[in-house]
Amino acid sequence: MTSERKIKANRANARASTGPQTAHGRARVARNAFRHGLSLPASSNPALSEEAEALAREIAGADATAEIRELARRIAEAEIDLRRVRHARHHFLSGCLSDQYYESHANARMKLKFIGRLLQGKGPEISIETLEKFLTSTPQEPHKLAF
Repeated sequence: MTSERKIKANRANARASTGPQTAHGRARVARNAFRHGLSLPASSNPALSEEAEALAREIAGADATAEIRELARRIAEAEIDLRRVRHARHHFLSGCLSDQYYESHANARMKLKFIGRLLQGKGPEISIETLEKFLTSTPQEPHKLAF
């Protein structure tokens, strides 16, 4: 039996667990279904499964044996998975390149490290205007997605 204290603690935790609060956090979790969908095989989706079967028939030919059809099905499913990954990569890159405020994690870490050095008194003497320009700058193509 669960104690009253434990029930209160669980309810308090549940009230605090409302998900991401910032626009960036909400946008990030909105991509989870898309990202995790790629980990499922094409055969788990009826529409993709039908597409794979049609492609397998095309690969194997009309007079193929059962073994050849099974091998063609594997090839077709792999091809469908490759298409899905390529589509996801294209979608990701297009979104990043069109976002004027996108910054790679490496670039953001470099800026944070620089700020840390400034706060410790180990950085160079620079004006506030120069610091603001540096911190608000974002790389442009082709360096925008550099790590």
